[in-house]
Amino acid sequence: MLGVVIPAHNEAAFIGSCVRSVIRAAKHPALAGEEVRIFVVLDSCTDGTGDVASALDAHVLLVETRNVGVARATGAAAALAQKARWLAFTDADTIVAPDWLVEQLRCNADAVCGVISVGDWSGHSDAVRENFVTTYHDVDGHRHIHGANLGVSAKAYALVKGFQPLASNEDVALVKALIAAGATIAWSAAPRVTTSARLDSRAPGGFGDALRKVSRRLATTGLPAAALTDCGK
Repeated sequence: MLGVVIPAHNEAAFIGSCVRSVIRAAKHPALAGEEVRIFVVLDSCTDGTGDVASALDAHVLLVETRNVGVARATGAAAALAQKARWLAFTDADTIVAPDWLVEQLRCNADAVCGVISVGDWSGHSDAVRENFVTTYHDVDGHRHIHGANLGVSAKAYALVKGFQPLASNEDVALVKALIAAGATIAWSAAPRVTTSARLDSRAPGGFGDALRKVSRRLATTGLPAAALTDCGK
């Protein structure tokens, strides 16, 4: 069984599209019918995120921490308790590719760090978009780490005791722990997701914060967009 974990805080507007994209990826013929279970972890939600996820048959879990590390760890623990052999992580405002799970498994590694793209740059200047396009390394061998596109074997995850209870950069901490433990990491451009560049992003220190930081620098320094490289972890 493969477990997909999606943390969510008031994501009623996005969670349906996210879960449906995972359902589509779970039906890829290359998975040969292996079961995929989706775990949506509601963190301090006050909207209808849970109702939408439940209607799509996702397993809904509740935490009240406003801490993405805790949310991801909670979902991972539930998946492992149900005997998941592989854990895949994405975000509620993200759409995964139809071959997302297949490509993670094809890497044949203990963990896989995939890449992101942005489908809608509304609210951002052309310079911010250009910064991302010109500085983001969308190739095999990249060194980006995104909680929106991350996979790890159950064995490797247990080896490093999973996600730390961090409000940001929990994904970076996990990958660093895996590297320190000698796990094999695939830095692959094959597993792909499209994520949001929305201005009201949820996680502090995440992709949305990085985009806002670039925007502020462009506004105050006048540097060329390619000189600013904050848009990818």
